[in-house]
Amino acid sequence: MAIIAVRIDGRLIHGQVANLWTTKLGASRIMVIDDKVAASDIEKSGLKLARPTGVDLSVLPEKTAAEHIKRGGYDSQKVFIVVKRPSILLDLVNDGVKLDTINVGNMSQTDDTTQLTNSINVVQADVDAFNGLHEKGIKVTSQMVPGDNAQDFMEILKKFKPKK
Repeated sequence: MAIIAVRIDGRLIHGQVANLWTTKLGASRIMVIDDKVAASDIEKSGLKLARPTGVDLSVLPEKTAAEHIKRGGYDSQKVFIVVKRPSILLDLVNDGVKLDTINVGNMSQTDDTTQLTNSINVVQADVDAFNGLHEKGIKVTSQMVPGDNAQDFMEILKKFKPKK
């Protein structure tokens, strides 16, 4: 499988992903990996409407995505993986999926999160997953749109202070 990019974005498919990233990357398929979204017909319908014309879409639970990737189910395509949380990617890697670089986009604010940047908010479980990915040699960057410079996300992550 030609995984051309991996992005964490809590909004999944929206303007930046659909119009800017998918076009810049030349992706032929967006693969959303999320157990809850894959089980929701309403959420899947919304993602289908948001995907760019001419780009295929897969919305898969984690285990199914890992199986499809490992057996080469999309080898002839340019696949752009999008997930909501870093733990999903750590699970994929632990299931034998090879990832080189992860781009952190938007992670929304909640009452439990700590703000790292204007658009990235994390909880301790996210920090643990990012550290796990980094320990496996995966490069983690932050880049909101293709025209921005990619930053070393592990440096940004050092700002994390857990909420009390």
